[in-house]
Amino acid sequence: MTSLDERRPAPAGAGTHLQVPPVPPVLDVVVPVHDEERAVEASVRRLHQHLATQLPFTFRITVADNASTDATYDIARRVAGELDRVRVVRLPEKGRGRALRQVWSDSDADVLAYMDVDLSTDLRALLPLVAPLVAGHSEIAIGTRLARGSRVVRGPRREVISRTYNLLLRGALAARFSDAQCGFKAIRRDVAEQLLPLVEDTGWFFDTELLVLAERSGLRIHEVPVDWVDDPDSRVDVVATALADLRGIARIGRALAARRLPLPTVRSQLGRRPLAPPAPVPATLTRQLVRFAGIGVVSTLAFLGLFVLLRPALGAQPANLLALLLTAVANTAANRRLTFGVRGSEARGRHHVQGLVVFGIGLGLTSGSLAAVHTWFPEPGRLVELSALVVANAAATLARFLMLRRWVFGPAA
Repeated sequence: MTSLDERRPAPAGAGTHLQVPPVPPVLDVVVPVHDEERAVEASVRRLHQHLATQLPFTFRITVADNASTDATYDIARRVAGELDRVRVVRLPEKGRGRALRQVWSDSDADVLAYMDVDLSTDLRALLPLVAPLVAGHSEIAIGTRLARGSRVVRGPRREVISRTYNLLLRGALAARFSDAQCGFKAIRRDVAEQLLPLVEDTGWFFDTELLVLAERSGLRIHEVPVDWVDDPDSRVDVVATALADLRGIARIGRALAARRLPLPTVRSQLGRRPLAPPAPVPATLTRQLVRFAGIGVVSTLAFLGLFVLLRPALGAQPANLLALLLTAVANTAANRRLTFGVRGSEARGRHHVQGLVVFGIGLGLTSGSLAAVHTWFPEPGRLVELSALVVANAAATLARFLMLRRWVFGPAA
């Protein structure tokens, strides 16, 4: 069973029959501890002093003792009895993730945060960490030791491990946040209620799993560069933690690939919708002609270059077909966006199918010109072929513009 030691009496009412319920704090800062009898008192007192003097909103400190075997719990209880807005929760099992899950799930604060007991992160970063969450700007906030503005003091071994781990996350899980394991994070309570049931890890991978699920759900993760000094007394087993993290990456990767997680539901409830693209400004005929001509010049040069490259191996007609097909697809996409101002994926497939019909007309004109050249000149030179193709492409370009403007991307498209 989990025990909760609240050292403050409930506020008294105006009469003996009336009790006023306590007002939940805005911020609940959790400090997970395991066998930290030497550090817990000084750290909690220092954190309490900072919160009481530097934060403009109400707070609570929760010391989450997870299965300490030394005097950590007794010391924390004594400190909680001397300081207001400090409580102690005791869990029978180890695991930072397990402690955070339980305390955050039971908390009534609007914003839930945690930091390592060694306070390696400069506390001046706490207000920038939680302010965007209080304001509703972001859903999760993390301290990062890998941003350009961060100042970090630690050995080369931990530096290499940290950067390698975050590069691995970017490659394996397409993560975009910069520092998964910095012990300095915050989350809105409504977001935690949705995400915590989906997080399986109870140890050090808890942070990473939570962030990956949040990012995949379309939530905004705010990053704060921090000043961070490595704790030389850290007892984290780096090898065991690294192996557990690798197993966690593989597990969550499989879950994402199999779509076993209800992330679309979380996204629909909490995620931010993509910004709607601005309404396109209707282009004048002159502007459309200029843009179409520019794209046409580039397309023609690309077509001729491809024809020259493919002609020796394929022959004239197959080379013409393949070169025109490749450039026609690119031409349709460029004109769709740049000339006629069509954005988004709606009707994109239909536009390309119609563009291929227009391509067929161009193919007929250019193929016909080549056939005519070979009829009139049994052995035409390369210059004669290219000249005929230029003329035919000019006619095909005019026909393409008219069909794109009136049919493919016209008002009824």
